[in-house]
Amino acid sequence: MIGKVGRVTGRIGPGLVGEIMVSVRGGSEAFYAHPQRSEEEIEPGAQVLIVDFQAPRTAYVERWNTTG
Repeated sequence: MIGKVGRVTGRIGPGLVGEIMVSVRGGSEAFYAHPQRSEEEIEPGAQVLIVDFQAPRTAYVERWNTTG
């Protein structure tokens, strides 16, 4: 899962358990998401990069900037 890009479907932020959708096994699956940097907030619709993962369904993410 580390290195995959997903889309936020439930706000991610301090004290919140957010949600992301990630393309997996030919479909999309939902995962719980926490910010890699504890103070960061990421709004629904943003793309994120999975930088850490705890099985079975918890991802730690950072904002993914596709514009460089």
